[in-house]
Amino acid sequence: MDFKEKIDPAKLPRHIAIIMDGNGRWAKKQGLMRIRGHEKGTKAVREVVEGSAEIGVKNLTLYAFSTENWNRPKLEVDTLMRLLVSSLKKEIKTLQENDIKLSAIGCLDNLPVKALKELQEVIKQTAENSRMTL
Repeated sequence: MDFKEKIDPAKLPRHIAIIMDGNGRWAKKQGLMRIRGHEKGTKAVREVVEGSAEIGVKNLTLYAFSTENWNRPKLEVDTLMRLLVSSLKKEIKTLQENDIKLSAIGCLDNLPVKALKELQEVIKQTAENSRMTL
């Protein structure tokens, strides 16, 4: 039996929120640099986003970067911002294929210009998608 067949659509939440936490600690436990954990986390995010859309979740919120995260070492923050830009560029096709609309909430004022522009571009390109809002 396929996992989708086990899900009762009437009991499926319309909104799921996930706090993305622990990638750096996971990497450290593996003897890897923290950023490797963040990179691995992007793969898990892709699976969660695609799976959520597939089973019929209408809204998926990922709490990805808190104001406290700006206090991390500059190299780590800069790397996270580069990872954001590269992930947005890489995943736009997946968002379009899965009819997923990207939205952003929270304070975006401190994002580097390149990250903010890429985020705004993907939001614009997916604005008409309606299967799920991410």
